Amino acid sequence: MAGRQRQSRRRAGGRALLAAFVLGLCCRAAPERIRYAIAEELGRGSLVGPLARDLGLSPAELPARKLRLSAEKQYFSVSEESGNLYVSERLDREEMCGESASCSVSFEALMQNPLNVFHVEVAIQDVNDNSPTFSKAALDIEIAELTTPDARFPLEMARDADVGSNSLLTYQLSSNPSFTLAVKESPDGSKQPELVLERALDREKQSSFQLVLTAVDGGEPVRSGTVQVRVNVTDANDNAPVFSKSTYETRVRENLPAGSLVLRVRATDADAGTNGQVSYSFGNVPDGVRALFSVGSDSGEVRTVGPLDFEEKSKYSFGLEARDGGGLTAHCKVQIDITDENDNAPEITMLSVSSPVAEDAPAGTVVALVKVRDRDSGENGQVSCELLGEAPLSIVSSPGGSYKVVTSSALDREQAAEHRVTVVARDRGSPALSSRTALVLEVSDVNDNAPVFEEAAYSAYVAENNAAGAPVVRVRARDADAGANGRVSYWLAGGSAGAAPYVSVEARSGAVYAQRSFDYEQCREFAVAVRAQDGGSPARSSTATVRVFVLDRNDNAPRMLWPAAGAAGAESVPAAFEVVPRSAEAGYLVAKVVAVDADAGRNAWLSYELVQAAEPALFRVGLHSGEVRTARAVSERDAAKQRLVAVVKDHGQPALSATATLHVVLAESLQEALPELSERAAGADSPAELQFYLVLALALLSALFLLSVALAVLARVRRAGPPAVLRCLGAQRFSVAGAAFPADFCEGTLPYSYNLCVAPGRAVADGAWLPPPLPSLPAEELLGGEPCAKPSPSSSAGAGEPPAHPDAPQQAVRNGTCCLISSYSLSGEALAFQLVLEEMAQFPQWVVWVGSADPCAREGMKEGTV
Repeated sequence: MAGRQRQSRRRAGGRALLAAFVLGLCCRAAPERIRYAIAEELGRGSLVGPLARDLGLSPAELPARKLRLSAEKQYFSVSEESGNLYVSERLDREEMCGESASCSVSFEALMQNPLNVFHVEVAIQDVNDNSPTFSKAALDIEIAELTTPDARFPLEMARDADVGSNSLLTYQLSSNPSFTLAVKESPDGSKQPELVLERALDREKQSSFQLVLTAVDGGEPVRSGTVQVRVNVTDANDNAPVFSKSTYETRVRENLPAGSLVLRVRATDADAGTNGQVSYSFGNVPDGVRALFSVGSDSGEVRTVGPLDFEEKSKYSFGLEARDGGGLTAHCKVQIDITDENDNAPEITMLSVSSPVAEDAPAGTVVALVKVRDRDSGENGQVSCELLGEAPLSIVSSPGGSYKVVTSSALDREQAAEHRVTVVARDRGSPALSSRTALVLEVSDVNDNAPVFEEAAYSAYVAENNAAGAPVVRVRARDADAGANGRVSYWLAGGSAGAAPYVSVEARSGAVYAQRSFDYEQCREFAVAVRAQDGGSPARSSTATVRVFVLDRNDNAPRMLWPAAGAAGAESVPAAFEVVPRSAEAGYLVAKVVAVDADAGRNAWLSYELVQAAEPALFRVGLHSGEVRTARAVSERDAAKQRLVAVVKDHGQPALSATATLHVVLAESLQEALPELSERAAGADSPAELQFYLVLALALLSALFLLSVALAVLARVRRAGPPAVLRCLGAQRFSVAGAAFPADFCEGTLPYSYNLCVAPGRAVADGAWLPPPLPSLPAEELLGGEPCAKPSPSSSAGAGEPPAHPDAPQQAVRNGTCCLISSYSLSGEALAFQLVLEEMAQFPQWVVWVGSADPCAREGMKEGTV
């Protein structure tokens, strides 16, 4: 018998599994709800259906889509390799769904990339795995011996936990000539077994009977249950209790307090005495009914014992029995409907949260799946969801009581790195109940911000002569991104010409360092471009300009241009000398010390002073001009040779200086000064003496050449008449207008002006002026040489007009005409020129005057005098 039952169960399981496959194939048409049907009591690991295939997924897509299940209790599992749905827990339909006609398990199938949810429903089909049972092992019935045949005595109904055809019961009674079995069908479809008396009883012959009542269900295989029926024959009790109703119905609300009255049943018995006393009790009812209700044995009141919960069970149906004192019984049915109250707040379950989400995610991206369930029914179970909090998120409903949290606008991590919102679920009951849960969504960074410098341009001031590697300036750029996207590195991106080798920048800190020592005199300022670049992909960058200004330091001593400074201890360069006439008055310009300083500002401000002189009171030097002048008139007692040492200082800290030596010869003419110069040359070192004689020989040769040229020109002029260029030698007296002292001079020389007066040999009437005068001509031009610098153009006077500049040395001379020769000094080639002038003085028609005074203003000048 047991073997046939096991075979029948395996056949039923096979049919249920086949039905599951067929139902799975039929349910593939539903886009978001997948349905399967399986038999209960399937073993762990039994196949439910090809879930992945029904969802349209191929095995290759399973690892990326991450298919998983979400349910309150995991009865099922999904294979990561095949995507098939399998049984993971024991499925007992009676335990899961009780007496409900239908039983199913619903859960969600979640997929990632993109995030989506599908609702899966597995129907649990009943298997005839429960046998009919009776609440008692034996039923005791007392029948009076005077009971007439065909009397009926209700028996206890058996109970089968299965549903459908598996719970349809038929009854069988063991064979006995005194009793038969009849079945009375109730309006609700249940069958009430009744014991029918077939013939009169005689207690004296047989006082009791032992019968067996068998209940058989309609399942496959068939299951049955038995109970003993013990019939006792008693004295006469000819009236059984009678209920006022065969079925008592009532409706109560859930959550009634314990002891609340539900209903009252009433049965009457026509007998008197103890035979008419009725007591009430439960019939064959489940233990769950006894845990919730109680019945008063005397009053017939049905009261609550435990809490009633509509969500667990909305209807209770059970039987009550009324028994009189003689043992006669009657049965009725009680049906209690439970009304729902809004006593359950919505339950919120976070199925999936995609956190963090990239800040460049488009609007409408699903970031979370929320399931909301309210165990109440009707309006009490209708739920609405909303989001509380300032965030670019919104919630939209999805079939099956789930909701999707999506982005409503663009995200920006720099403004908000995370968003905190509260999901609020509220039902429509009265009063409404709600529940809430927090949702934290982190925003992951995307490299959407370039580094920004604190300043668009930086300025740095660095003193020259700095050490290599000295810090110049620190640039700083900030990137609003995070992690590697916000990690800034610095690079040189170019700059002004030649600026790149001067500085370098540290990649991490942005510190700019000097690569070399700066020199203000070579480079006063330069600019470089610094690029800040983040570590994102692709990288973003920005550029700032760093302008470096080099500050001057007093690192250059003044440099003498004239006179040239000699080396310490020995005069490797011949010292300059000047000839000062003994007739010179106070303020006579002896020489001008010329120096330059390569520094700038105060470091280049120069001041002059005499630090050594044979006659300290005879000479003075201008503090800022460097002009050496006589402090008093030259006297005959003053030594012919004067050695002056001038020092020039700048105004730097510390001050730097340079010295120059100037030799002054006090003599009325160069011939008079030559002995002094010879004595000085004799005492000089041999290299200096040789150099001096070489210069002197060169000067004499030049003088002879110039003299020959001058004599040839004069001879030709005397034969052909004076040319236009030498009109100053004409017969008439005239004055040459123009600048006698040019403004510029050669570097390293002291400017002088020389006047050349020419006597034509014939008298000119006083007051007679030449018509348009000629400009002054330099001596170089007269003698065929080239000037050091171009002379300034001279102004001219009209015919018959006096000279325009009375201060210039341009007066009329009775015995001749004055011509101006300028831009020569007494050093170098100037010596040769003076010798030429002295040679020219030998001619009677020339009058030569050498000096700084104007000879043409003197009257009574004699020809041939110097």
